[in-house]
Amino acid sequence: MRRRLVLAIAGVAAAAVVVFAVPLGLALSRSYSGEELLRLQREASAVTRRVEANPPGGDPVELPRLRGTLAVYDVHGDRVAGRGPERGDALVRTALRTAAEADRSGDHRLFAAVPLIENERVAGVVWTMRDDAVVDHRTFQAWLTIAGLAAVLLAAATAAAAVLGGHLAAPLERLAVAARRLGDGDFTVRTERAAVPEVDAVGAALDATAERLDTLLARERAFSADASHQLRTPLAALRIEIEALELRGGPAPELHAALRQVDRLQATIDTLLAVARDVAHADARADLGALLREVESRWRGGLARDGRALDVRLQVADTTAAASPGVVAEILDVLVANAVHHGAGAVMVTVREADRWLAVDVCDHGRGFAGDPAAAFARRAGGAGRGGDRDGHGIGLALARSLADAEGGSLTVTRAAPEPVLTLLLPRPVVASPRPAGAAAD
Repeated sequence: MRRRLVLAIAGVAAAAVVVFAVPLGLALSRSYSGEELLRLQREASAVTRRVEANPPGGDPVELPRLRGTLAVYDVHGDRVAGRGPERGDALVRTALRTAAEADRSGDHRLFAAVPLIENERVAGVVWTMRDDAVVDHRTFQAWLTIAGLAAVLLAAATAAAAVLGGHLAAPLERLAVAARRLGDGDFTVRTERAAVPEVDAVGAALDATAERLDTLLARERAFSADASHQLRTPLAALRIEIEALELRGGPAPELHAALRQVDRLQATIDTLLAVARDVAHADARADLGALLREVESRWRGGLARDGRALDVRLQVADTTAAASPGVVAEILDVLVANAVHHGAGAVMVTVREADRWLAVDVCDHGRGFAGDPAAAFARRAGGAGRGGDRDGHGIGLALARSLADAEGGSLTVTRAAPEPVLTLLLPRPVVASPRPAGAAAD
């Protein structure tokens, strides 16, 4: 903004200088030329009082010394003295015809013709010519002066624009910094007032937004903590009851399965609570291969009973992603559950490399998504339709996308129908550049 403002004001100032300076320079040039022509006429008029076109006794005409060329012509336009054309030019003929002074300029020269009056009759013409070097010099000096003044005006306008731009841009830059901090999650940010009503209005709106977001986030975090506390207590009681049944009745596959589901639900609650509290670790690492083996162990049996297969393919050697293992496990479980409950045929999970990302494609042989695929990530009450999991403890595609975004990744529908494909993108860990040889250790 500051640069554009300076350029705009400097451009307006330059245009104004050109509009006024060019006509002024041309007017001064014409004025200097007129002054020199008038001076030349006066000198020629002075000569007419000292010479005669037809001196008595046939004496030659004596001309004074003047700067430039001087000549005398008779009433027929013939030169009788001085240096000039043999025959008088148009200027001489005009002076003879009108009995008045005449002048003109052209070809970098000035011309003047003054009639010689003897006995109240035109007896000849004094013609003089001079180069206009004086006019050119004065015009050049005038243009230099105008250019100097224009440069001073442009410099002053640019300096004023820079100062004004700084005063106007500084509050906006502070607003931009505050907006970035707000976008990074700092809801305590408040803007300074700049005594500019429009800017202050934006700052007040930004402050109000930060305050509302801070209140809303605090309320949601408090709710998450309260809900987690309320859920953990009955889960602990449920675990105790199941373990008591196991002790009284002996080991049973159903009791072991129930305990695993309790553990699974406890892990889900802990993961969601950690995400809600924004306690992600920058150095978190998730081994997609290991997580998919756990997913495979949970879902292969149920799919096999329905005559369906679960195929996991790892197309990269290093399957480590820069994400929380618990969060990634929840996302993978949702994607597989979605394919199991709302798809058909075999379920295929493929881990591949996508530039600097790891991509996890989950595909089934169902009919796919009807309508806009983005609607699959819309939150629905009751979990109806593809995208709402019905396994009792899934979190749905909408929350799965939110979890992926929280880990710096993304979840999209890369093929809607048929045989839909959902793709989870996760960042790879940043590899630190090796320390140069001989560098001192910290």
